[in-house]
Amino acid sequence: MAGSSKKAIWGAIIANSAIAVCKFVAAFFTGSSSMLSEGIHSLVDTGNGVLLLHGIKRSKKPADERHPFGYGNEIYFWSFMVAVLIFSLGGGIALYEGIEHLIHPKEVTNVEWNYVVLVLAMIFEGAALRVALIEFNKSRGDVGILQALRDSKDSSTSAIVIEDTAALLGLLIALVCLVLGQVTGIVYFDGLGSVLIGLLLISVSFFFAIECKDLLIGEGLMQKDIDLIENILKAEKNVEEFQRPLSLYFGPSQVLVNLDVNFQDDLNADDIEDTVDQIEKKIKEALPKVNRIFIEAERIARNKA
Repeated sequence: MAGSSKKAIWGAIIANSAIAVCKFVAAFFTGSSSMLSEGIHSLVDTGNGVLLLHGIKRSKKPADERHPFGYGNEIYFWSFMVAVLIFSLGGGIALYEGIEHLIHPKEVTNVEWNYVVLVLAMIFEGAALRVALIEFNKSRGDVGILQALRDSKDSSTSAIVIEDTAALLGLLIALVCLVLGQVTGIVYFDGLGSVLIGLLLISVSFFFAIECKDLLIGEGLMQKDIDLIENILKAEKNVEEFQRPLSLYFGPSQVLVNLDVNFQDDLNADDIEDTVDQIEKKIKEALPKVNRIFIEAERIARNKA
């Protein structure tokens, strides 16, 4: 999973770096507010990619005494920081630039620069998004793309898919406003484009921040995974009853599962130990992302009492 994330992130970093330079050059020669906002957007996306790579590296640190379950949640923290940067630097500055140009509109000159850059940017962004979607679709299954983004626990790859999609939408907004401004001669379309790009980025940041928040505060397995674990327990003849499994993500592929199980009365300690081993084996085979399982054997506790 980490290898797939890194591939998508590196693709986005390379594309956004090249695009940012082109956009700033075009903004300098044309004076376009929308193009300047798009340049800032690409620059922020480049920085976000670096933060995500840092988060992946930090999340791979081995467990220690202070962090006995490892550092897997680091990727969620840095993904949340990406959402904050999209909001503050990307959305905030674009919104400010747009409002400023609506209050003090300026005519966009040398529009050919903008058209060339926008077309090139769409090609680069499309290529980066394609790489990200290929990696993301490997674990998406038959679920819709929006639902898959909400369900995904690999926040680094999700971030790249969301960012690249927002980037393409932003480019489309800039292109439409540029054409409308040139055709109608209304200078306000440039500032309006920047405002719309800012609102787009702020909306994206809220969506992504909410998804990261759920993982940071302790999100567990989805209901379909819980059902799978419960079916394994129901099929085990030595299990009399059990409580709802408790789970917690410590990273995209690191999940803790706690089971409160009541075993049959006639089992001895060896039988229960064998049953526990079988349950753990079946759960890990069905859900490879579950790497830690703790089972509280109620019957053992009662026998000792």
